[in-house]
Amino acid sequence: MKKLLALALALAMLGAAFVGCTPATNSGDVAEGGENVIRIGVFEPLTGDSASGGKKELLGVQYANAETPTVTLDGVEYKVEVVYSDNGSTTDKAPSAAATLVDKDVSIVLGSYGSGVSMAASDTFNQAGLAAMGITCTNPNVTKGNEHYFRICFLDPFQGSVLANFAKEKFGAKKAYLLGELGNEYDQGLLTFFEQTFTAAGGEVVKADFPTNTADFTQYLNTAKAEGCDVIFTPVSIAYATQIVSQAARLGIGLPILGSDTLDDNKVLEAAKGTDTQLFVSTFYQEGGSAAFDEGIKNYINTNADAKTANGGDDTISAVTAMGYDAYYVALEAIKAAGSADKAAVKAALPNVKYSGVSGEIAFDEIGDAIRDTAYIKTVDTAAGTWKLETVQKAN
Repeated sequence: MKKLLALALALAMLGAAFVGCTPATNSGDVAEGGENVIRIGVFEPLTGDSASGGKKELLGVQYANAETPTVTLDGVEYKVEVVYSDNGSTTDKAPSAAATLVDKDVSIVLGSYGSGVSMAASDTFNQAGLAAMGITCTNPNVTKGNEHYFRICFLDPFQGSVLANFAKEKFGAKKAYLLGELGNEYDQGLLTFFEQTFTAAGGEVVKADFPTNTADFTQYLNTAKAEGCDVIFTPVSIAYATQIVSQAARLGIGLPILGSDTLDDNKVLEAAKGTDTQLFVSTFYQEGGSAAFDEGIKNYINTNADAKTANGGDDTISAVTAMGYDAYYVALEAIKAAGSADKAAVKAALPNVKYSGVSGEIAFDEIGDAIRDTAYIKTVDTAAGTWKLETVQKAN
């Protein structure tokens, strides 16, 4: 309901705003070369612990922009310019990175990879009157209590429940070791949602938190084994995940490791390659879901050195890249529905956008969250060093 009320208010304000305004103000800018320009902002971690995921998410947006670089409004063609700002993977840098996009006069913001930085930047976008659309930020608090933040991904209560059910169904797990970074809202939220479902089904958990900048996980992994746990659930950043996976293999822990969408990354895949580690992650898209997208993004990566570097040096398709691709087209649909680049008009149009993406059907509920009921669980073919689909999972 709050989103619908916001929509009505935004439309009323928009009608007033159009009175006495020139078409250029409401439709976009005119670049020095005479081109009409509309800007989409991308708010991502391009440095820091989450940089690998942020770069891959941005890559999907950039590929979509290369594929569809213009949009036509009322018979006038506009160049769509993607501008981005690095939030450094930290909540303290997020507001200034968000302010940079506001200053660049963007019509809508996409991102961020990482719920914590998304929440830290939220008020900056709100004060500017901008709609922000999360691509893979899954914490419920991103959209909770506000009228400007939306998202196209599933949420952590769903993801935590899916993984807890998977642990029970796949491994008959009765005892799970839950490991996350101390004070990290994303980690801690997912651990809580997993625990709620797992214990409600009769399971037992052993919980541990590690301090920021931990590099040696020997104690935690050995404890998981000594406590007789059946699985390890660790929804951590890419940087921590690579260390946990490689150290578990070196120590011969032997327990299945379950991870959230952050572990769906080729750096984590590389850490598991050639080991006997059983690694399973929940994610938004699995290669093979759209043949046309897969062929196109691989060609884009393999013919663009910068894109290949951003993708970690190979052409493995990350789910966040597919989601970034879809997010760009959802933003275009909002701009077309608004008939304008005006941020108030785009914000007003966004709640009613529906789009058939490579990751599935995209629509928003009254909170601004995506209506999603499916997660892909994939595992590592350690000999081949590739991801393979384990199952498609729905919440029970």
